Amino acid sequence: MTSLQDRIDGFLNGKPHAVVGASTDRSKYGNKVLRVYQQNGRPVYAVNPKADTVEGLPTYADLTTLPVTPHGVSIVTPPKITERIVQQAIELGIRHLWMQPGAESPTAVAAAEEAGINVIGGDACLLVVLGYHE
Repeated sequence: MTSLQDRIDGFLNGKPHAVVGASTDRSKYGNKVLRVYQQNGRPVYAVNPKADTVEGLPTYADLTTLPVTPHGVSIVTPPKITERIVQQAIELGIRHLWMQPGAESPTAVAAAEEAGINVIGGDACLLVVLGYHE
């Protein structure tokens, strides 16, 4: 198995990224994950089927409605929704997924790994890795 650092490097060594579960509530992790991409000058798409914009970015209903296929996807959703997102990612050929702590499920991780996707599942937080600040 690849080391955690190698999986993180693989995830970050490409662009753009998408945040599924991007939130309009600045206290929620779905908002903070989106903002840490912005703070680091990384191109990012917001995925939230219930909002028009998040942090000044237009939102998309799901991965299939994005204008481009992202290099990687940060997932900040309940585990059952994460499982659906992983299936979309597999269908779209997305190769890198980062399930924020609390978003992962054994089913989602197993499906992604079986599809050959680089998965970070609950063992690291993007906010720490990229140095999020309020």
